[in-house]
Amino acid sequence: MTKHASEAQIVKILEEFRTGSKADDLCRTYGIARATLYKWRDKYGDMPISEIKRIKHLEHENQKLKAMYAELSLRNEALKDIIAKKL
Repeated sequence: MTKHASEAQIVKILEEFRTGSKADDLCRTYGIARATLYKWRDKYGDMPISEIKRIKHLEHENQKLKAMYAELSLRNEALKDIIAKKL
């Protein structure tokens, strides 16, 4: 399996896990770590695919906003330093 599983793959794996498939068998079949399976179960639970897509989209957007904030914060500090030197 790729580094990042799609929403449909996550839902399929979690559905198999809920129906009684053993964790070790699922991990071997899909090439994921057992910890990953349990993290997905804790994070996504019984969510439908649309909710998982929405969460992944919001996480991606949040990551972009954090990067933008960090860049603007650095610029702001640099401008403050320039102004302080001119005074």
